[in-house]
Amino acid sequence: MVMENISPRLPSSTDINPPQETRLFWQQCQRFYTFQPIYQTTGRLLAIELLTAITHPSTPEDKLSSEAYFAALDIPQRLYVVHEQLELLTQWATFFERTGIVASVNIDGPSLLSIQNHPTIRNLIARLPWVRFELTEHHVLPQEEMVAQMPELGPLWLDDFGSGMANFSALTELKYDYIKLSRELFILLRASEEGCSLFSMLLALINRYCNGVIVEGVETEEEWQQVQSSPAMAAQGYFFSRPVPFSELNHLPIQLP
Repeated sequence: MVMENISPRLPSSTDINPPQETRLFWQQCQRFYTFQPIYQTTGRLLAIELLTAITHPSTPEDKLSSEAYFAALDIPQRLYVVHEQLELLTQWATFFERTGIVASVNIDGPSLLSIQNHPTIRNLIARLPWVRFELTEHHVLPQEEMVAQMPELGPLWLDDFGSGMANFSALTELKYDYIKLSRELFILLRASEEGCSLFSMLLALINRYCNGVIVEGVETEEEWQQVQSSPAMAAQGYFFSRPVPFSELNHLPIQLP
């Protein structure tokens, strides 16, 4: 991704108060939604993850960091995007109801808690029982008591375990349905014989805190075979599909050959 010609300083995910000119830059950006499938180790389609692609009118051919984009938005703006994402998924309700597949949507802790006071989004979520929220920015996790007051949220997922603040302390904060193992940790463990042995033991341990582990970033047949022979429940990555537009959803294989 080439970003040298962008004049404002692009915020990182650690920016708390990005400069005003940087905020303006990101607010001028456009959002495009795609998805990526998640397959169980049996080859059965488990879910799709809604992905947000970001571009700026000055360089529409360049994909920008969605993490930096959301870091530059305040919570009401983030909730506007969540509402937009849920409205998009509503258009595909027949597919999810027919197949029993679920759709995951990324959200940070503060935004998730703010949904408590946003009846429009809560009502929309209640009509979409096949939507799952994936928690990001794990250094600000929601309080279990407050989440329990929002039953329409359904089972929560934890994103990117092994990356940043998503570590073992996060496992005890909330009860998660599925936990995603980050590609960074997956690759690190694959780099040595000891790591490969630890991979299965780590997944077995994480399984105690959830209903299954999803390994992110699977890109090769060899990686897929390793995941299939491990305690992992599912996997996601370029081996199965790159992000594709929602117009392709009905053509998505429900069962891998």
